[in-house]
Amino acid sequence: MQLDLTGDVVTLTQQLVDIESVSKDERAIADVVEAALSPLAHLSVTRHGNTVVARTDLGLDERVVIAGHLDTVPLNANLPSRLDETTGLLHGLGTCDMKGGDAVILQLAATVTQPNRDLTFVLYECEEIDSEFNGLHLLGQSAPELLAADFAILMEPSDAVVEAGCQGTLRVEVRTTGERAHSARSWKGVNAIHKAAEVLARLNAYEARRPVIDGLEYHEGLNAVFVRGGVAGNVLPDECVVEVNFRFAPDRSEAEAEAFVREFFDGFEVTLTDTAPGALPGLDRPAAKAFIEAVGGEVNPKFGWTDVARFTALGVPAVNFGPGDPMLAHKQEEYVPVEQIRSCARVLTAWLGGAS
Repeated sequence: MQLDLTGDVVTLTQQLVDIESVSKDERAIADVVEAALSPLAHLSVTRHGNTVVARTDLGLDERVVIAGHLDTVPLNANLPSRLDETTGLLHGLGTCDMKGGDAVILQLAATVTQPNRDLTFVLYECEEIDSEFNGLHLLGQSAPELLAADFAILMEPSDAVVEAGCQGTLRVEVRTTGERAHSARSWKGVNAIHKAAEVLARLNAYEARRPVIDGLEYHEGLNAVFVRGGVAGNVLPDECVVEVNFRFAPDRSEAEAEAFVREFFDGFEVTLTDTAPGALPGLDRPAAKAFIEAVGGEVNPKFGWTDVARFTALGVPAVNFGPGDPMLAHKQEEYVPVEQIRSCARVLTAWLGGAS
């Protein structure tokens, strides 16, 4: 397949959607993307596994990274793509998350040949699975200079409205212990599941912190997501584990978030199992301010974790901005409004100094 990067961005989205690219199987789409970008004289194109990077090198005062992942979650009877002209919706796996955004990136790369900022376009692999395979993560380890910039835009679906920063996330196991006994003689033991009632009571009484950062209100969340325990139908359990997920505002570090959770569950055994940092909005940076103005001034906090946090770790402020409703990501009925794809392309083209 040969991609048409200068034609209709919706048609380009359909072309990308119809190339299956489930995580770890992005070779075909990366080949097509690389082949489309390589002939463009104004770009330097490199390949890193199944991640493709294209850069301008005009010596301009600012550099902006615009990034999107090429992979999707597994198929669910939702390919090939289907365009409903009546509703203006493009249906199919990856339409929302996030091949509409990828199509915008590719069109920008091809058509904005004299930008007002130097540009780095990154189309990367394995975002939907474990971090160790993530193309941005790998690029940050092997060639971090390719991600250096003054500002970054991650084209995750955001309903074509800027979502700034992102929450951090951590998971802990809160463990209670008891003593096994026959359930007919329960007074001879200690029921660990019953002891977990205090863990759940604390969670029920939790009052969310809602800090305002760069004018945006973030809303933290502390929730039990799994409970496990039990030995047999006639045995008192001697252990119960409540798995808790903490979504914390980006003004907390991972260490601060962990300390809060440990203090919250003081008196219980707490084991940290997973953690990822948040990302500050960085809306005070000149490039970020200019971008917010260009998209009409509307900006929301990002509830959830995205790869903008990887840019923050590199000292690059980043926002989410892309077509599609994030609530539809990974759903069988995934779709994207075609006007959002076109709107994102228009806004970014104008902001970067191309013809709008």
